[in-house]
Amino acid sequence: MPTTLPPSIGALVQDSARRFADIEALVDGPARLSFAGLGRRVREAAAAAMTSGIQPGDRASIWAPNQVEWAVAALGLVSAGASLVPLNTRYKGDEAAFILARSSTKLLVVADGFLGGDYSGMLAGADLPHLQTIVSLSETPAAGTIGYGAWLAAGASIAADEVDNRIAGVGPDDVSDVFFTSGTTGRPKGVVVTHAQTMRVFQTWSEVVGLGEGDRYLVVNPFFHTFGYKAGIIACLLRGATIIPEPVFDVPAVLARIAAEQVTVLPGPPTLYASILDGPDRRGLDLSSLRLAVTGAASVPVRLIERMRAELTFRTVLTAYGLTESTGTVSMCRQDDDAVTVATTCGRAIPDTEVVVFRADGSPADPGEAGEVCVRGYNVMREYFDDPVATAETIDADGWLHTGDIGVLDERGYLKITDRLKDMYVVGGFNAYPAEIEQALARHDAISEVAVIGVPDERMGEVGKAYVVTRPGATLEPAELISWARERLANYKVPRFVEIVSALPRNASGKVRKGDLREPDMPSDAG
Repeated sequence: MPTTLPPSIGALVQDSARRFADIEALVDGPARLSFAGLGRRVREAAAAAMTSGIQPGDRASIWAPNQVEWAVAALGLVSAGASLVPLNTRYKGDEAAFILARSSTKLLVVADGFLGGDYSGMLAGADLPHLQTIVSLSETPAAGTIGYGAWLAAGASIAADEVDNRIAGVGPDDVSDVFFTSGTTGRPKGVVVTHAQTMRVFQTWSEVVGLGEGDRYLVVNPFFHTFGYKAGIIACLLRGATIIPEPVFDVPAVLARIAAEQVTVLPGPPTLYASILDGPDRRGLDLSSLRLAVTGAASVPVRLIERMRAELTFRTVLTAYGLTESTGTVSMCRQDDDAVTVATTCGRAIPDTEVVVFRADGSPADPGEAGEVCVRGYNVMREYFDDPVATAETIDADGWLHTGDIGVLDERGYLKITDRLKDMYVVGGFNAYPAEIEQALARHDAISEVAVIGVPDERMGEVGKAYVVTRPGATLEPAELISWARERLANYKVPRFVEIVSALPRNASGKVRKGDLREPDMPSDAG
C-alpha cells in the first residue's frame, strides 16, 4: 500500500492499473477485466463523459444494479471530474426524479429492464431541465436514450492527452460523490464527500479488516450505497482485490458464485449470513475459500458470529458502524476482538477520528451512560448539498457530526448503538426513514394521519409497520394500502403491516409518542 494516496479516484484507477496490472480487477459473468484492462475501460468512459459535455463539478447519476458497467461508468465519470450521484434500483420514478432535479444531474446511466423496471420510462414527463444525456445499458435503448456502446464509441474523438489532463485536473478536495440519504424531514439530502475523504477512510477500512492483494470480493451490498461502492469498488482498487459484483441477493446464486470464483471476502448485513447458514443450498458446495466477513447492525446475535466461524470458514468476522454523513465509517471492531465484542459492539473509532457520547445538556457521558453519538474528524462530510441550514443542524460549531443515534461507550472506547433518535430502521441492510414513508402514505385519499415504526422481523431484521387514522367516512383495508404503497415506494420502504386505529398517541405538545406504538397492547381497530 503506498504511503501517499493518489490525488483523486480517477488517478487511483490508473495507479492501480500500473501496480496490479495483470491481477483480475472485475469479474462479472463472461466479463473478466484485469486492473490494466479496467484502467483502459475507465479512460474510455471518461472520454465518453467529456464528449457528452461533462465538466468538472457537474453531477452525473447511475441507476443500475451491481454490474461491470456500473463500475466502469462510475469511475469514468469521476475521472472526468463529475460528482457521482447514485440512485437506488428500488426507486420509483418520483423518488429518482426528485434526486435528479435536486442535484441538477446532467448525465444519467440507466439499466432499463432490471427486475422488469423501465427506469427511463419512469422519468417520462418529469421536469429535469439539467438532464442532457441518458445512457442506456439495455440491448435495445429506449427512445431518447443513447446505447452504452454508442456512448463509449463517441468518446474516441477525445485525444488521450485530453483524458490525461482531465484526470490530472481533479484534486483531493474536489467532490467525488453526492449520496442522497433521507432524514427526519422526509426529503432526501445530498451528502457531499471529497476524493481525499473517500480514499483515506477506505484505505483505513481495508487495513483494519485485512483486505489484501489477490482477495476475491463478492460485492452483495449495492453499489448505489456508500458501503457497496466505497468498501467494495474503492477498497479493491486500493488493495488489488478482485471485484465480483452480485446484482441481486439470491442464496443459491451467491453460494454458487462463492464456490465457482473461490470468493474470500463477503461483507453484508446479518440477514445475509443467516440466510446462508440456515439454507439447505450450501450442502455439497465448497465454500472453504471464505475468510473475511464484515457486518453491522444495532444488534447482532453472538450465536451468529460463532456459527459463521464454526460452520463456515471465516477466520475474521468484524462488525462496524457508520453512516453516509461519516463517509460510511465511524467505528470498527479489530481482528483480535472476541465474538461477544464483535456481536455486541460496533468497535472503536477509526484512527485519527473521535467518537463521543453526549448527554442532552451537551456534556460528555460517562462510560456505560447512554447519550447521542457524535463524530469528529476527516471522515465527516463536507456538507449537505446546497443546504446550509440542514448542514448547520447536523454539524455543530465545534465540528461534531450529530448522528441522531443513541449509544454507549465502554471503558475501552468500544461503541454500542442502543436506539435511534431519528426513528430510522434497517430493512435487510437498507435504511428506512419513517418521515419519508409517512409523507408518501399521507397522500392516500383515505388517510388522515399515519405513523410508521420499525418492528422486528426474523428474516429482514426489521420491517415497517404503519398505524393509520382514516378520514371521516372513509374506509381502508390494510392490504389495499400496502398494494397502493408498492406502486409508489421502493419495496423496502413499503410497510409490511398496517393497523387502522381511531387515534395516534400524542404527548402534551401534540407529537406522536412512537414509543407507545411499540407497546404490545397498543389498541387497534383492524390488523
